[in-house]
Amino acid sequence: MPPDPPPTIARFELGPFLTNCYVVSVDKSCWIIDASFEPDPLIDHVHELGLNPQALILTHAHADHIAGVEQVMDILGDMPLLIHPAEESWLDDPAANLSASHGVPIRTRPATATLEDAQTLDLAHTTWRVLHVPGHSPGGIALYHEPQSGPPILIAGDALFSGSIGRTDFPTSNHEDLIAAIKAKLYTLPPETRVLPGHGPETTIGRERDTNPFVRGHPG
Repeated sequence: MPPDPPPTIARFELGPFLTNCYVVSVDKSCWIIDASFEPDPLIDHVHELGLNPQALILTHAHADHIAGVEQVMDILGDMPLLIHPAEESWLDDPAANLSASHGVPIRTRPATATLEDAQTLDLAHTTWRVLHVPGHSPGGIALYHEPQSGPPILIAGDALFSGSIGRTDFPTSNHEDLIAAIKAKLYTLPPETRVLPGHGPETTIGRERDTNPFVRGHPG
């Protein structure tokens, strides 16, 4: 039998911070990864393809990744809301999720469940591994999948960008933690791994290991 096709991933650059939010679909089942301000294009995509959302997964709880949670849920219907436990309380805390400092306090419904490092999640016939990548924020996660055909996929949140890394000048950030997590959790992945970041263009693990000016070099 031929290998199962890799998941389809649609990227939506949303809101004033140009936040990448993703719809990951396998057949008609899908996950929504982060929900920023002005999520209408993402919602329209789910409707147009007749997708069935299985979960809304948050890579972390900063304002630009959670601002659209309520709108997505209201229009697409209630679904599991998943986040790392270190930021579960931030969903109802505008100071912690940084929305208060922008003058638009954001509160969402509570998480349905929390995600732990190395936990596996299934979307149809695909299996994904949760990677806890703290530093930009204490509960930052990435999602990793190795398809039967094609390169591995990493949805990286705000940990690793093309030529950059997540900011670590917020009160709850820790620069040393982020560098250590990138080296231990991300740079150990295959070099051909596609990196789909929370902002900016796609990259690969190999490219970032070789050229990223903030954290370069092989782990160890």
